[in-house]
Amino acid sequence: MTPVQSKIYTDDVSLLMVLIDTNPFFWNSINSTLSFSKFLSNVLAFLNSILLLNQLNQVVVIATGYNSCDYIFDSSASQNHNQRAENLLQKLEDFVQKDESLCRDDSVDGPGFSLLSGSLSMALCYIQKVFRSGPLHPRPRILCLHGSPDGPGQYVAIMNAIFSAQRSMVPIDSCIMGAQHSAFLQQASYITGGVYLKPQHLDGLFQYLSTVFATDLHSRSFLQLPKPVGVDFRASCFCHKNTIDMGYICSVCLSIFCKHHKKCSTCG
Repeated sequence: MTPVQSKIYTDDVSLLMVLIDTNPFFWNSINSTLSFSKFLSNVLAFLNSILLLNQLNQVVVIATGYNSCDYIFDSSASQNHNQRAENLLQKLEDFVQKDESLCRDDSVDGPGFSLLSGSLSMALCYIQKVFRSGPLHPRPRILCLHGSPDGPGQYVAIMNAIFSAQRSMVPIDSCIMGAQHSAFLQQASYITGGVYLKPQHLDGLFQYLSTVFATDLHSRSFLQLPKPVGVDFRASCFCHKNTIDMGYICSVCLSIFCKHHKKCSTCG
């Protein structure tokens, strides 16, 4: 008897890649509204709820720092279930200390910006490794818990990651905790079919996470999830890394410039 061909995805099993913003400049700015420790307690409760929804669910946490990013938790790794929180917090503390030791006057992109492009790339690399592990695997998605302002210097790298996620059919969900909206993550959620949300009350962060971002991709077709009122499609110029409303585009490589150039600095 010929075996039935297995599905590419399992319907209600999720691989959730969580990107946590650990930028100290951002957390110091909103410490009176939401402290980093309270934020972590809400995130840990949310991660536990994801793992309780289905025993086959997998959660991977990536820390997005000021100068670096790294994996700090993987639920598929062999470890004592009772020590998950302790292991995550210990690795997160080690990462923050390491990231602080790399701190300079300016970060990789500039003062106050997190390395979002790096954490998105790491998440997509992990997902590609899962894709190659076998014909049957959980449905992957990325959740960005972000608060730092957009780094214009990362525009090209972030857009490349967004289009890579779109090609791999990986939705990018965004939960913005900063005072301003993120144009990069608005575009990421819009292009990949994810959910973009800026909570009005950070005190109820766990409720937002559990009611909006805990649903698997199969169940989302039956729910009315929040939709952004508008999307900021403005780009950053390649010459000065500034956000522009109108500019000049190279007809060969599609590089964007804020001023007219006789010769494209990217492709010549």
